[in-house]
Amino acid sequence: MCLSQKRNLQNKKLKNIPVIPDLEEVQEEDFAMQVAAPPSVQVNRVLTYRDLDNDLMKYAAFQTLDGEIDLKLLSKVLAPEQEVREDDVIWDWNHLYTEVASDLLSEWDSGQSEKEENLMNKNA
Repeated sequence: MCLSQKRNLQNKKLKNIPVIPDLEEVQEEDFAMQVAAPPSVQVNRVLTYRDLDNDLMKYAAFQTLDGEIDLKLLSKVLAPEQEVREDDVIWDWNHLYTEVASDLLSEWDSGQSEKEENLMNKNA
């Protein structure tokens, strides 16, 4: 091989090597203006008690379950929303635990005293 052929071969090898772009070149591309499309999510509306009550009374489809079970008796005795609505009560874990533990201990103590009284009555 002659010297010119070697140089040509080396030049071809150098041309095939991938080049890492300079930071200045990357900064020139403005990605700040590109915004990804938001995901599309279908939101189902939650029915209120009033809507459910109206639908229950309006449509005969709600009067049977699976076309076999008659729900007319159940729908007649359902309590209205005003009767079943309760005020929100914030639960404090420490207070609730103490209250339940106290009730359990008092029940246990009353059970123990009844057992002791029964034992005393049998021994007497």
